[in-house]
This record gives sequence, structure tokens and C-alpha cells, in this order.
Amino acid sequence: MRIFPLLLAGLVSGSLVSQGQGLPAGQPDTTRTTTATTTVAPVKTAKPPKRITILPIPVLFYQQETGVGYGLGGLLSGRLGTDTITRSSNARVQYWTTQQSQNLLQFVHTIYSPGEKFYLNGEISAYKNRLYYFGIGNEVSDDNRSFLDFNLFIINQRIQKSIAKNQFLGLQYRLSRVYNIAPQTGLVNKDGDQISGTNYFLRDPRILQDPSQTRNFNTSGIGPVYTLDSRDVALGATKGDLLDLQVMFNGKFIGSNYNFVRYQIDARHFQPIFSNKTILALQFLGQFHSGNVPWHALAGLGANLGGTLYDNANLMRGIYEQRYRDRQMVTAQAELRQHLFWRLDGAAFLGVGQVRNNLSDYTFGGLHTAGGVGARFNFIRRDRVNLRFDYAFGKDPGFYFAIGEAF
Repeated sequence: MRIFPLLLAGLVSGSLVSQGQGLPAGQPDTTRTTTATTTVAPVKTAKPPKRITILPIPVLFYQQETGVGYGLGGLLSGRLGTDTITRSSNARVQYWTTQQSQNLLQFVHTIYSPGEKFYLNGEISAYKNRLYYFGIGNEVSDDNRSFLDFNLFIINQRIQKSIAKNQFLGLQYRLSRVYNIAPQTGLVNKDGDQISGTNYFLRDPRILQDPSQTRNFNTSGIGPVYTLDSRDVALGATKGDLLDLQVMFNGKFIGSNYNFVRYQIDARHFQPIFSNKTILALQFLGQFHSGNVPWHALAGLGANLGGTLYDNANLMRGIYEQRYRDRQMVTAQAELRQHLFWRLDGAAFLGVGQVRNNLSDYTFGGLHTAGGVGARFNFIRRDRVNLRFDYAFGKDPGFYFAIGEAF
């Protein structure tokens, strides 16, 4: 079981201040009375409502493969425009380290410029990772579980210009540098203990087809991206749609060690049902590849580390991080979000997905499923930013804490 608790100390108190709405700047306070003389009392004006919120977030978690982790994060949320068109932007930064010396430094942002003339989304991340490696394919075995240590540096940035209402067109660039790849000796049992055997990464037939994957490599790509985004709020939508279409050309012409093309479609729909207190959220995501794709760039079911590869979505909560990886992936999830009382909401979710080497290999019986229930605490009402706590069941059940909805 993997447990991802996020320390709440100082978070609730910080979220409850400076969120009231004052009178607009320059508007007189009409609740005051004046005397019958010709002298009028000075008119006071209220401060304008706060448009930007900054919150520090202590981090504490436990993972079987890394031990206890701890660190500090921060969230900046607010609108950059004074108009009613511009949606809330956000930026998140975090640093953590673990007992086994793994660490992460990450900056992720989603920015709508004033008037939504431009849309910027991206990340800069530096990982020192330890993950379980199970192999490549849709039917990997628990007996393959092995420790794989590696460093990962990511730069991902998209810049898009508004071409019509809620529609953006632009370019995206992504660099992933994988280095210091170090498969640990032996295999690992379900309790996280190392046992005798050969690390599966060193004998995986798909890796042995191209041994260069065991050495340092870069994937670097650029391509067009189109986005239709009518969601009311990016981090916690209650209505609207998102359609994100992208093609990325990875090749030596831009510094990649591998030549391949990635195609991705991400479609989401949000709507109230029964009442405005009950929201149905749906997502379909497909990622497809052609060419020579190294192991780390393959599509993966079970994606919960965050970042921009899947448009900041968590895929298949209840399945370990990229337990199933291959060239082609199709996944869908549904979530029902119910307001309970005060700042608290409940949620129930279900996901299905499958990875294959070729699209023709897909079978209905090969679908993986995962789901669960969760609670939400709305700590920035103005921008509808939630603290999310989920318990997910599936191949790898566990708890998940995060800022913002899973999609």
C-alpha cells in the first residue's frame, strides 16, 4: 500500500483569511449617516478584494519504496485581469526529500493572461527517483517488481494564443533527460524487501531490444497544440469542457536521442446534475506513439506524480505509478462530486484503461479498473481550490493527498 499524506498544519488557518469581499474601490460607504449641518463626514472607501492568494504548504508522506518524505510547497492562485473574462491562474512549487535520499524540486503553472489573450502551461522538474519497475506491457507480473533508481529533469512549456472564444492555438516543447539509471540488485517482494534474483529491468525483452535505453538519454520534442477550454475554473471545474489536441515531434533535429512522434487527445466534460451541489466530471485520454520510443517516454497507466505530461491529470488512482506502460494508451475516468456542508465535499470515482504495443492488440478483457472515494476541503473559495484526500482501490490500493481535483 502506498500512502501519500499531506501535512495540514497552518493550511486551514491561512485559507480562511483575506477572502471576504469589500466594496469596489472608489465606491462610497452608504451605511454612514451625516449630521444636519453643511459639513459632510469624510467618505471612506473599502479596500478592493484580494485577487492573489499565496499559501505555504508543509509536505509529509510515506512510500514503501522510499520511506518517509518531507518538504515544503507553496500555491499562488488568483486572477491576473480585472475583467470578468479572465479565469483564475495558479502556480505551484514544491520540494521534498526522503529517507532513501530521493527528492523532487518542481514548479508547475497554468496562466491565463489578462483578457485571456494568451494561455501558458508548463513545468520545470528535477527528480531523484526510486520507482518499482514491472516491465513493459499490459500484463506485467508482480514477480517482476524491481527497484529502479534514476534522475529525471523535465522542461515542458506551451504558449498558445487565443484564436476565438475559449480556443487557443500554439506550440509546445518538452525535454526529458533521464540519467544516472541504476537498477538495484535483485527483485523486490510485495512488502518492499529485496530478494534474490536478477533485476527485471536488466532482462526485460523490450529493453534488451535496444540496450541504449539503460544509459543516459534525452527525449526532446516540439509540436502544435490546440485547446478548447470552456471550464469555469481550471483546478476545480463545475461546468464546461476541455478538449486538448497535441502532436509532438521528437528527433535529433531538436536534441533527442530517439526519433518518435507522440499524439495525444484529452477530452473532459463537467456539468451539474440534480442540482448545482452535485457535479459530474468525465475524462477520456488517449496517448499514441509511432517510431522508436524509449521506456521512460512510453504511455503509462497509474500517473499520480503530477506534472504536464497528461495535462496535470491523475490517471487511474489505485494503480502504481506507470505500473503498465507501452506505446499506445487509452483511459477514461468518471467522478461524482457532492457538496456536503460548509467547505467540505465528497467524491466517488472510477477509472478504466489499457496499454498495448499496437492499437490492434486491444481487447475488452484487457481493461484495468480502479476507483475509490474521497473528501475535499475548499480552502480558497474565490478560486475554488480544493485540498483533495482520496482512498483508491485497484491493483495498488492506497491514500492520496493533493491540491486541486484529479482532472
